[in-house]
Amino acid sequence: MRRPPQPVLRVGSAVALPLHPRSLLWALLLAAALLATAVATLGLGRLGIPPGALADALTGDATPAQEFVLHRLRGPRLATAVGTGAALGLAGALFQSVTRNPLGSPDVIGLNWGASAGAALVALALPGAVPVSLGALAGAVGAVLLVTTVTGAGLRHPGRLVVAGIGVAAMAASFTQFVVSALARDQASVLAAYVNGTLSARSWEHALTIWLVVSLASPLLAALARPVALNEMGDELADGLGARAASTRTAAIAVSVVLSAAAVSVAGPIAFVSLTAPQIARRLTRACGPNLAVSALTGALVLAVADLAVQHLPLADGLPVGIATLAVGGVYLGFLLVREWRRGVL
Repeated sequence: MRRPPQPVLRVGSAVALPLHPRSLLWALLLAAALLATAVATLGLGRLGIPPGALADALTGDATPAQEFVLHRLRGPRLATAVGTGAALGLAGALFQSVTRNPLGSPDVIGLNWGASAGAALVALALPGAVPVSLGALAGAVGAVLLVTTVTGAGLRHPGRLVVAGIGVAAMAASFTQFVVSALARDQASVLAAYVNGTLSARSWEHALTIWLVVSLASPLLAALARPVALNEMGDELADGLGARAASTRTAAIAVSVVLSAAAVSVAGPIAFVSLTAPQIARRLTRACGPNLAVSALTGALVLAVADLAVQHLPLADGLPVGIATLAVGGVYLGFLLVREWRRGVL
């Protein structure tokens, strides 16, 4: 019996995108959950905007208090959380697909701890003269450049990347902890919050930065989607089908690093979102390939829910959002390790 043809979405005569009904269904459900989380973020708490007044507030018909909450207090924070989560979800999906490693993410090549070390260096050597976020971005890029140099093969050898990344991350972590211990208490508390990943006091400038990077990366992501999916089947088969495995791997990891670095620049090094979001997306859709759209929505939802929790749950009140994602990600990482061990992969 012949299988029915797969639905295809055509954009003009040049672009034809295959549609996976299960992936489309989960994308719609995740989008609905994300919308509900956004309404809760804007509406809960003493300063929240009631759902009935939210539409008026969004169209400009709001009280001064509601304007403050929407445009200064919670709106930029929510927009930054969604954009950052989407960027991390996309970065992790690309990295895991081209390395064919469910435990892989930009975190494992030292990007997060490199960002922390960069932020710490700026806070120690140039307090107030250079934004901590700029130092974090420079540290993230520097760590990745160091890792790719140490491997001797650039971004083309995933195994060497992971080993070198562990070493660079260890050195960066020790430097960061030294700086936190050496700084004055007030400075150390601010730095400690940032290096754990935080969304407090975000502005529309932060939101614009992350959304601009995601938007600029979108054409590259669309172009990489098919080659990356073919890369999962092995280098020889991918090369035979015209995907050029080595070039695809280098391009995908480079885009992944750029997205992660942009996320770090606006929210600090938030842990485990890039690891967990693609894995959750893959289990929801049961589809091969990077599942970019669903991974982005999953990452956005995970980070938005985590940020909602640290704003309103008593035990998490005031904590950096990175601590919440670290706790959830640690549990999920343990689940993945046990699962891979039982399958004989580890």
